[in-house]
Amino acid sequence: MIKNLLNICVLLLLFNACKPKDKPATATDNTDRNTTNSSPTKINNTALIILGTVQDAGSPQIGCKKDCCKDLFTNPDASRKVVSLGVIDTKNKATFLFEATPDIATQVKALKNSANFNAKETPTGIFLTHAHIGHYAGLMFLGKEAMNANCAAVYAMPKMKTFLENNGPWSQLMANKNIEIKATENNKKIQLTPSLKVVPFTVPHRDEFSETVGYTIIGPNKSALFIPDIDKWNKWEQDIIAEIAKVDYAFIDATFYDAEEINNRDISEIPHPFIVESMELFKELPKAEKSKINFIHFNHTNPALNIESAKAKQIIQNGFNIAQINGIYNL
Repeated sequence: MIKNLLNICVLLLLFNACKPKDKPATATDNTDRNTTNSSPTKINNTALIILGTVQDAGSPQIGCKKDCCKDLFTNPDASRKVVSLGVIDTKNKATFLFEATPDIATQVKALKNSANFNAKETPTGIFLTHAHIGHYAGLMFLGKEAMNANCAAVYAMPKMKTFLENNGPWSQLMANKNIEIKATENNKKIQLTPSLKVVPFTVPHRDEFSETVGYTIIGPNKSALFIPDIDKWNKWEQDIIAEIAKVDYAFIDATFYDAEEINNRDISEIPHPFIVESMELFKELPKAEKSKINFIHFNHTNPALNIESAKAKQIIQNGFNIAQINGIYNL
């Protein structure tokens, strides 16, 4: 009897081991989500896709000898791309890129491959926030040494536009008609398609070469706030809590988790709002408002980059979200 029972148990174990595992959830219905899927899913409506979440210099960061980077030099993590958003309007067959990063080659391809139509290799429009390396340096790949793009539409504020026009190699892109600058204005709405609008707005930041802007991205049904770089929230003339209340999603600066993370540098030189400060500021928000918040733009040292870390789990436990590569959000 015991022998027969053992045989039955063995057979059941073998049967269950051989059963196919459940397939991972997909976004063919474009449900709003955080995801770590290795490749984007086809988008069937107007939606936003996360194309990168890391601070300008990437992860691993050049010259870094810390534990956060040492293994990544030999075993790169394909999900660690510099901060960028893509927007796809399938009805009007248009794609838009927010930030031209050093990872632009793979990000533009991911944007194209996410569309359910035959999108062009060059996005319909590229939006820049400011002149720090992770946010505009990717424009160089539109030049004759690389894509040799034909009048790619680049949306830029006045100081950013002047900087590109008067400094090489960016001026060469304009002379060769690789890019065409579309001038934008503070708080002036841009109608991109019948289904999609964008509003740039200035924010305080280190503006050595250009102003810094965030964007409100407005789709047919929902809207998103994108502020990857800003100084402390109290330096902004706007109330961030009020701005979050106006939108459905908020992708906001999370460069550093706390001051301890950057104890080898002068904090006054890099006055980003720490994640712990933002969580304290937002702690009394209702659950629905907290759930709008997606932290993004993580320095290579930020423990929130590892979704399994204790500090990342604390962020989630507190009711907030951590932006993940290929995450899709309906607009």
